[in-house]
Amino acid sequence: MKRSLWLCQTAILLAAPILAQTPAHAPQSLRLSPERLKRVDSVLEKYSSDGKIAGAVGLVLQDGKPVYEKAYGWADKEAGRKMTTDTLFRIASQSKAITSTAILILVEEGKIGLQQAVGDFIPTFKKTTVAVKDDSGAMRVVPAKRAINITDLLTHTAGISYGRESHISALYEAKGLGPAAGNGWYTADKNEPVCVTMERLGTLPFVAQPGEAYVYGYNTDILGCVVEKASGMPLDQFVRTRITEPLGMKNTRFFIPSAERNRLAAVYATGPNGTIVRAEEGSRGQGHYVDGPRVSFAGGAGLTSTAHDYARFLEMIRNGGALDGVRILSPRTVKLMRTNQVGALHSSNGLGFGLGFQSVDRYGASGLAEVGAFGWGGAYGTTYQVDPASRLVVVLMIQLMPNGTDIQTKYSTAVYQSLVN
Repeated sequence: MKRSLWLCQTAILLAAPILAQTPAHAPQSLRLSPERLKRVDSVLEKYSSDGKIAGAVGLVLQDGKPVYEKAYGWADKEAGRKMTTDTLFRIASQSKAITSTAILILVEEGKIGLQQAVGDFIPTFKKTTVAVKDDSGAMRVVPAKRAINITDLLTHTAGISYGRESHISALYEAKGLGPAAGNGWYTADKNEPVCVTMERLGTLPFVAQPGEAYVYGYNTDILGCVVEKASGMPLDQFVRTRITEPLGMKNTRFFIPSAERNRLAAVYATGPNGTIVRAEEGSRGQGHYVDGPRVSFAGGAGLTSTAHDYARFLEMIRNGGALDGVRILSPRTVKLMRTNQVGALHSSNGLGFGLGFQSVDRYGASGLAEVGAFGWGGAYGTTYQVDPASRLVVVLMIQLMPNGTDIQTKYSTAVYQSLVN
């Protein structure tokens, strides 16, 4: 009996220093207050009722469980279709994280190397060039100092833009890229496989030397072609069989079946007086995601999805690469994705970029998100953030391009301010 009492007292004494070091407000204790979360309602309702947006879907997960999921406003105001939580959205550049995941699956399988030259997969990238402007504004084309590699593309440090800069835009337009592609990144109306487009891109000059600058552009579309070359299957098939189907993301696709066209939200634009006007048909507005050629699978901007589907993908990343017993990536690879890999090349004051995600490296650099959070958004106004320290996945879906509102930051703040102990 005495020995048992001694062992118990010893265990308490040994544990005491550990318990004493546990902060009173440990991250594990953070919970979202239902009362304070009502402020999210106020934000979405006001922007919808004021006509600043047509409608929105907000979704917040904590520990993988939905703590907020609501739809406001209209999916298509003119057609009288209300927004619902299963409305489909064009997610544009939110496609990049999924395509980056596809690349890293193949890296883990040894079919691609992070430092491997892109020219090993796309011949026109074996020798690339850079357009340089001199002091007079004249442009000359010089050879790239080194080959572009896979990591350059994942981190947007290959020097590749969307071809809209004044000194190269005419060259890109002549090749059906940049300004000729509507918004530069848009390829849903192209009647050619994405690799054909990317092979043509490789013949054009880029705007910076590989590894010398953070330049946002066609990088992930090129990676989509690399996925096809390395896997031997079309990008849509690879994404479906290796990522979306295993995760139960049945609504995440490059093109929408005709029978589901009424699930797709319409695109609006911020008008001159700050309220919405319906965007035009075609590449600069509604796009060809239903009746298009269905040939070009744009890894950088081509997917459509729902808030619920995309949150499942993000929860898999937050959970270290696995969800509901399905492993997509290893924890080590996910850590690489979420960690700033570009250092000073990304000049956004406390923000960096990993292998597919923007990283938060300073508290306050992205609203109230903790250091270690990561996220991105899309041209149609969709946005997301994953905050491992707060155990949160935060998604906002709208369809507004161009977007003259600040709804993304207001929504994020409304979510974070509801965190209490």
